[in-house]
Amino acid sequence: MKRIIGAVLVAASFVFAGSGLARADAPIVIKFSHVVADGTPKGRGALKFKELVEKALPGRVTVEVYPNSQLYKDKEEIEALQLGAVQMLAPSMSKFGPLGVREFEALDLPFILKDDAGFKAVTEGEVGKTLFTKLEAKGIKGLAYWDNGFEDMFANKPLLTPDDFKGLKMRIQSSKVLDAQMRALGAIPQVMAFAEVYQSLQTGVVDGTEGTPSNFYTQKYADVQKYLMVSNHNHLSYAVIVNKAFWEGLPADVRAALDKAIAESTSYVNGIAKSENEAAMEKIRANGKTQIIELTPGQKAQWIKAVAPVYTDMAARVGQDTIDAVTKATGFVLPK
Repeated sequence: MKRIIGAVLVAASFVFAGSGLARADAPIVIKFSHVVADGTPKGRGALKFKELVEKALPGRVTVEVYPNSQLYKDKEEIEALQLGAVQMLAPSMSKFGPLGVREFEALDLPFILKDDAGFKAVTEGEVGKTLFTKLEAKGIKGLAYWDNGFEDMFANKPLLTPDDFKGLKMRIQSSKVLDAQMRALGAIPQVMAFAEVYQSLQTGVVDGTEGTPSNFYTQKYADVQKYLMVSNHNHLSYAVIVNKAFWEGLPADVRAALDKAIAESTSYVNGIAKSENEAAMEKIRANGKTQIIELTPGQKAQWIKAVAPVYTDMAARVGQDTIDAVTKATGFVLPK
């Protein structure tokens, strides 16, 4: 909190230094902070947004991209946005639970987004719009959803059935749904900032984690994880958000140009997510340090059966109506 308030005061000192007013000809600065590498779909999307904005609004808007938690870690970034220390973020859905907007956590439910079409049906349909409206009261405006593909499990032992998870310390994002998922599999969930995961895997603080191949590759997890289980149990996506007061204070023509840049960068990110993860998987395979294990249909069925109670347990938290809306859009049917 002190770090964030300090950043706000420093930013304000630049704006009001000297004459006490910002120069009329000074460009509008958009600080876009995120926690992953530039080479990931989200990282590339942020850089594409910067490129498009500065081409459309030369000299009027500058976009500063800060990857790899350079400014803020997972737990800090949304508060920083609300305070105006940064203007834009692209957090995963799990980040909105602590904010009190728990409906986003429905997208953390295991296997609920069964394919790319399901992701589009949710984020480009009424569910996605409804979720964004719930952020308005928090001083946040939702702009778009960015895809990063399906998540797999990583560990230093093969994880083929739920029995293999028993007693393992598995890193998760801060999400009650992900916590319940890991416990249902028999693991001990450990909430941890993304920036701390590599060292924690290296030193044995945690035994494994979950994530996309693109994050596995760019974060160099192959150096510290022997097995990658292709489980596709969760889907990692991001909500591109902006400080609401900042957004509404922009000139109308600037806002229109930013909207266009968001639409184009979203199309770009969602178009490369699958190919980026496929390319990352091939690099992991070629590296040879990590054994890639494809779950059989029977093994995956055991996972789905084990995590089925999470839907019932989390219904009161995320809202049964939201769960029903997502499953209707995706076509996912939980086995009885």
